[in-house]
Amino acid sequence: MRLRYVLMASLMAFNLASAAGAEEMFETFENDPASRWVFFADTVMGGVSTGDATFDRDASGSFVRLAGEVSTENNGGFIQVRRKLSSKLPDSTKGIRLKVRGNGEVYFVHLRTRGTRLPWQYYQAQFESTGEWIDVQLSLTAFSSSSQFLRNIPRADTITSIGIVAFGKDHTALIDAREVKWY
Repeated sequence: MRLRYVLMASLMAFNLASAAGAEEMFETFENDPASRWVFFADTVMGGVSTGDATFDRDASGSFVRLAGEVSTENNGGFIQVRRKLSSKLPDSTKGIRLKVRGNGEVYFVHLRTRGTRLPWQYYQAQFESTGEWIDVQLSLTAFSSSSQFLRNIPRADTITSIGIVAFGKDHTALIDAREVKWY
């Protein structure tokens, strides 16, 4: 009887540990990603930044490329590619992992939630890019809100979209993303 209890407890601990480390692939940029991802720039608010999001493939697989010129003129300062979530994330989601490469600039991930009702409301976390593919892990606690009227940290079950963003300063943007996972 005791052996059975120990075996069951061990199996339960193993399953919990496995679930805690589980990842859910969100995007691999296969199968018509242009139908899921939308490009936009600060021009929607009078800015003058320019760019585009293109979908490409190399020997390692498919990816999205966000490229352009970010300008802070006219109160602007961003280009972005964004995807809406089709379903609610589990409450247990702790963060996001991306596989990216870029031109050495700092880029951002923007999350929108059911509480980010105004266009200038979002949660933001930054990461640095390199010329090689790297894995970037961003815990939800790494995201900060753009407004004092939002929660300090986004709740996973309220996230409605994710954006990859070149933001905040005059620069040439070039960032590729190959994978997006929730963990």
